[in-house]
Amino acid sequence: MNFKNISAWCIRNPVPPIVVFVALLLMGIVSFNRMDVNNNPDIEFPGAQVIISQPGAAPTELEKQVTQIVEASLRSINGVDEINSTVREGTSMTFVQFQLGTDIDRGVNDIRDALTKVRSSLPDGILEPQVNRVDTTGDAIAYISAEAVDMTLEQLSWYVDDVVVKRLQGVSGAAAVQRSGGVSREIRVILDPAKLQSLGITAAQVNNQLRQSNINAAGGRTEIAGAEQSIRVLGNARDAYDLGETNIALGSGRFVKLSNIAEVRDLYGEQRALSTMNGRQVLSFSVQRAKGASDVKVYDATWEELRKIEKENPKIHFTELYTSVDYTKAQYHSSLSSMIEGAVLAVLVVWLFLRDRRATIISAIAIPLSAIPTFWFMELLGFSLNQISMLALSLVAGVLVDDAIVEIENIVRHMRMGKTAYQAAIDAADEIGLAVVATTFSIVAVFLPVGFMPGVSGQFFKNFGFTVVAAVLLSLGVARMITPMIAAYFLKAHGEESHGEGKMMDRYMAILRWTLHNRRWVMAGGVASLLATVGMISWLPFQFQPSMDFDYSQVRVEMVPGTTLQQTEQVVSRIQKTLKDDAPEVIAAFADITPGRADVYLRLTPDRKMSSDEFEKSWARRFAQVPDARVTFRSQTGGFSGRDITITLGGSDPVVLNETAQKLAEQMKGVKEIVAPRVGGDMLRPEITIKPRADLAASLGVTTAALSQTIRIATIGDIDQNSAKFSLSDRQVPIRVSLSEESRRNLSTIENLPVPTASGGSVPLKTVAEISFGAGPTTIQRSNQNRRISIGADYAVDPATGKAYVNSQAMNAINALPAMKNLPQGVKRLTLGDAKWQAEMVTNFMIAWITGIASVFAVLVLLYHRFVPPLVNMGSLLLAPLGGMIALKISGMAISMPVLIGVLMLFGIVAKNSILLIDFALEEMNKGVDKFTAIMDAGHKRAQPIVMTTVAMVAGMIPTALALTGDGAFAQPMGITVIGGLIVSTFLTLLIVPAMFSLAVGFEARVGPWLSHHLTTRGHAHEAGEAPRLLPRGAWKRLRNRITRKGPEPEPAE
Repeated sequence: MNFKNISAWCIRNPVPPIVVFVALLLMGIVSFNRMDVNNNPDIEFPGAQVIISQPGAAPTELEKQVTQIVEASLRSINGVDEINSTVREGTSMTFVQFQLGTDIDRGVNDIRDALTKVRSSLPDGILEPQVNRVDTTGDAIAYISAEAVDMTLEQLSWYVDDVVVKRLQGVSGAAAVQRSGGVSREIRVILDPAKLQSLGITAAQVNNQLRQSNINAAGGRTEIAGAEQSIRVLGNARDAYDLGETNIALGSGRFVKLSNIAEVRDLYGEQRALSTMNGRQVLSFSVQRAKGASDVKVYDATWEELRKIEKENPKIHFTELYTSVDYTKAQYHSSLSSMIEGAVLAVLVVWLFLRDRRATIISAIAIPLSAIPTFWFMELLGFSLNQISMLALSLVAGVLVDDAIVEIENIVRHMRMGKTAYQAAIDAADEIGLAVVATTFSIVAVFLPVGFMPGVSGQFFKNFGFTVVAAVLLSLGVARMITPMIAAYFLKAHGEESHGEGKMMDRYMAILRWTLHNRRWVMAGGVASLLATVGMISWLPFQFQPSMDFDYSQVRVEMVPGTTLQQTEQVVSRIQKTLKDDAPEVIAAFADITPGRADVYLRLTPDRKMSSDEFEKSWARRFAQVPDARVTFRSQTGGFSGRDITITLGGSDPVVLNETAQKLAEQMKGVKEIVAPRVGGDMLRPEITIKPRADLAASLGVTTAALSQTIRIATIGDIDQNSAKFSLSDRQVPIRVSLSEESRRNLSTIENLPVPTASGGSVPLKTVAEISFGAGPTTIQRSNQNRRISIGADYAVDPATGKAYVNSQAMNAINALPAMKNLPQGVKRLTLGDAKWQAEMVTNFMIAWITGIASVFAVLVLLYHRFVPPLVNMGSLLLAPLGGMIALKISGMAISMPVLIGVLMLFGIVAKNSILLIDFALEEMNKGVDKFTAIMDAGHKRAQPIVMTTVAMVAGMIPTALALTGDGAFAQPMGITVIGGLIVSTFLTLLIVPAMFSLAVGFEARVGPWLSHHLTTRGHAHEAGEAPRLLPRGAWKRLRNRITRKGPEPEPAE
């Protein structure tokens, strides 16, 4: 038995194939129920984040004293691909991206070792560096609020930290649970600045004495009365009042009670962040899932655990503020329904053509037998049921029945020749077996390179490529093993009947005969089609991915630097109120607020009349009118700026870099395709600068470090690791020593702060330093040890179409600007983050395209054992995209990543159709039939299965193209491309491919012997004789005469 006659073996031995596919079916069902449901596939993105905090430090100082040192130490680590840093007030965050394949655990250890080596070079006032492995999948899957009727805000915050977070972190698949809003308990020591000045003591001295005295410490051990006992030194105060009774040494033997110079209270820390829901403050927490877990399972398990907590404590209530899981669920159900609807329509097509219920049932059986076992292979490969893998299954819904259609149509044709169903199944399967294998492997050859794409994009699209390959190979197995076997025992023969005849077939045969007699005109039409394809591709705009229609949106609010938390909250509250009053599409508006910045998360109604992108564009104009704030929507495809378009420039000179960015942003204002171009982080924040008087400070023994420590502790308190601690029964809370918020609003308070001298006394700050106002950057961004700056903008709306412009249109205009063409020396454009990933994906996709086409050619050469006929198939591939491009133009869509996927599928389908034609013609010619008759017979016998498979594929893609349920923004362009391409390419294949094949066979018959004579020995010694001629005798002479022929001579005048 070989693969060509495996069908006959299965017909004679039906039990083994039935057992195999029943087992595959059961494993597929089990795997389907076990697979995770996610929005996007998990991507192994090896990276780590280094966070170093120095409360109160300005970005400029942090960059020089911390970030540059850290970056230099990390650059030498093996496997580092990129280093990107963001420096804000008090915080330096450095993200280290490793090359794919790097062991992330080893990378994190290398980072810690590198930081240990440079720890002595970092300032003393920093918190301990944190190195976090990036394990989460990105954004939170849910934001949830907590409410309690019998707790204060501080008590509720601790309950969430102590109970809720711990319980939810125990949920399988939950990676991180983070509280936002609320407060943390602290013992506040609120100093009186006047008493400090009168007693000559500084805030740092008070903090140091409390840190040394208010502590429970180890005292060793001893043996008393023959028993070993440990020694503990208990210095912790029992409560805030007891702490206030602590004596503070003033020097020279003097003391003062802490309560006499400060107000000691059991309170909570200053609120630097809060959360609001529809204008009302709430305490919220977010949940992130771990890699390899399911969005839906983690979300459901989280709520199951929260319901248990509510049951245990009825006075606690949790409310969902925002989630992306509803969108994930909707997309999952939409993909399943589209796949099922497409399969039903494809089966209906079979019935319409064959009008045989039994043949239709056999074809229908092929779909579940191919699709369901695919889930088992997907689970073996570690895939989840995500948007990409479900898109692959939707795409092949019509393809899965194609092989069965070809087999059953050929069997029915043989039955109508007078054969029994048993004999017809054996003969038909053997006749068409090799063609079916070749057509399937042509699709495999197209999509397999997609699964092997390298880089981050390869991890993303391997779900797609391998899913298609697995499904198509299973459909091949069904078509070769199950379909003929069931047909042999289930179909009924009705004697000789006509098959595939009718007026349509007669007309096609007449047209086919004309094309074979007018091959030059047909080839001219093929060339015209190719030129039209190239023209359409260059005419249509390009974007990486179409705008998605999410059930949520995100608004970013950036205030003027120096804005307080309360001022930011007021602006956000106005935005929330405006949305509540004037935006019926918004269900709820949840905000995370910090001083000067806020993120507002919007939940949109599922039955709204406009897409989320249209909603954002309509409200962007209103948000632009909000005074003293930059209010923008976070783009779906934005880079570092979070906007639709991000231009990133890099350089070592900050001054030149900033000037170039400002110049480019100014020129971008004249580009009609974009709106509101702005430089990210371009606004300066207000500062109070303190410059020591060097001579006087030196004579008094006052150092800059002492100045910094005194001022920092007085204004914001000491860093957590150096602050005194107050021990409770279940935890430690920090003792925060600082001035009151009210006194800090007065500049004279800071000017008169006592500063310690070398003699043990103190002097006012203004005596030893000059105090003035200044300004500095709010944010500093760096990439690979150089400064970077980003210019962001949003797409404008094209007044002609009413739709937003796309990436290629905007970028072509921006790249033509003088500032972009003539960047100064030392300044270059950087491709980072999403832009780098997108460029990599497009490049890898082009490589996969070329590899797939070359693989199809290799498959065809192996099938035909000839070189020229496969070139005909390759020529037909060039005609595949034309219909898809026309359909995109009619529907007003741009070329995007799903369109490229659809074109890949078109390559496979068009190759399949041409193989069915050419394979049959070659088989007939090998039997001695002349070329013309063989081609005509191939067209007559293969036109119906080609049209049937095409219509079945089109029917299978209709639900995807219509996108009646869920968000079809990503899949819809692919469906439209495939449908348009199939209709046009099938028409061209049936007319142009036979003429191309006729020319190719004639060319091969003439060139083959000539090449064989001159390039090979044909397995024999050189034989004398006349060599074959490449052209007929006198051909060159006739061609020369035709070229140089003059017109008829004029007749002599009468």
